[in-house]
Amino acid sequence: MNSLHRRFARAASRASATMLASQTTTMTAMTVRLPHYRPIHWALGVSTGALLLAACRDRSATTTNHVTNGADKDAAVTATIVAPARMPGSVVTVRDTVVAGVIDASALVEPIRQATLSTKLMGTVTDVLVHEGDVVRAGQAVLHIDARDLTAKAEQVAAGIADAEAMQRDAAVQAKRIRALYADSAATRAQLDGVETALARTDAALRAARAASGELAAMQSYATVRAPFDAVVTRRLVDPGAFAAPGAPLITVQDVSSLRITATVAADGLRTLRRGQTVGVTIDGAVLDAVLEGVVPANAGNLFTINVTLSNRRGTLRAGSAAVVHVPSLEHHALLVPSAALIREGDLTGVIVRGTLRDERRWIRIGTEVGTLVDVTSGLQVGDQVVVAPSGTSTVPTAIPPAISPEKSASSRKANSSNASSPTPLSR
Repeated sequence: MNSLHRRFARAASRASATMLASQTTTMTAMTVRLPHYRPIHWALGVSTGALLLAACRDRSATTTNHVTNGADKDAAVTATIVAPARMPGSVVTVRDTVVAGVIDASALVEPIRQATLSTKLMGTVTDVLVHEGDVVRAGQAVLHIDARDLTAKAEQVAAGIADAEAMQRDAAVQAKRIRALYADSAATRAQLDGVETALARTDAALRAARAASGELAAMQSYATVRAPFDAVVTRRLVDPGAFAAPGAPLITVQDVSSLRITATVAADGLRTLRRGQTVGVTIDGAVLDAVLEGVVPANAGNLFTINVTLSNRRGTLRAGSAAVVHVPSLEHHALLVPSAALIREGDLTGVIVRGTLRDERRWIRIGTEVGTLVDVTSGLQVGDQVVVAPSGTSTVPTAIPPAISPEKSASSRKANSSNASSPTPLSR
């Protein structure tokens, strides 16, 4: 480009000299033809030539300045491109690493023990003793139902028991008397058999009356609904004055001291699983260890349901939370980079890659995390050098160019090559 500008400058200088010679010759000819006005014409010719020479010099200087300015601009652009831009921090080389395979399966945290309390009675709810979120102990009363009809029936049963006891005592006395008479041959065998039968019937009646009393006591116990185990009240479904029917849900409780996490995975991820094996789970951002309870077939084909249990004695975890079960799988190859090297902008994730002259920002796709490292599934290759910013640095210097998609990069290279092949015309 600079040699082309120099050729244009030499051509302009020659053209200016030619024009000056032509004007000088013309003025000389005019002076020869008009001898009477030689001084005037000579002065006019010299003035005109001086003006043309000055104009040619100005134009030559302008052309030379234009060429020089163009060269300076090219040098400035070249300096801008070549000027290195480095981000401070350590450099990590991307390597092909063999890691243990892990399948992340979404799951839901559920309590191992939960119950919906109901009653066998039909009656009006008189009192509800708990609210949602209350902690209850095993056997604690949580609800009362009106059972006045059972109280009346209890008096009937008590009277029946008293009558049966009286009849049983009378039958026992009669049997004793007849046995004595029969021993002295004063009573017949038929009399003895009759009193023995009456005594047996009164004994049976007394047992029936006492059994009815036990049944009534059981029915009365249903009038007070109690917690079956230590739990937390999760739902209160009735209020005082509501009508309770047999089997209708009244209160729901959960024991959150032990949790079960259920996930569904494909058959390929179950080859290394054994009952009692420790499996990692993530709940509310916390990574915990759970115990594999079992693997059962799911309703869909080629899918299995895995159950893992987790202790929650302190109650820090809540039932119903979303969880991720990290199911161990076969080993595979992965490209790992430190998590501290990741740069996030909205939904995009990238890294700073160290280049020959400058660093560049490159968008990537990431997979699972392996400790403090993250698996890069797309965007990097073996041998790339990734810059890890110092601790506390969260921004990328403005000198680092943003990542460019492959399509835009190709179009940019094409435009640059076309501009380099066609020179920029000089302004006239």
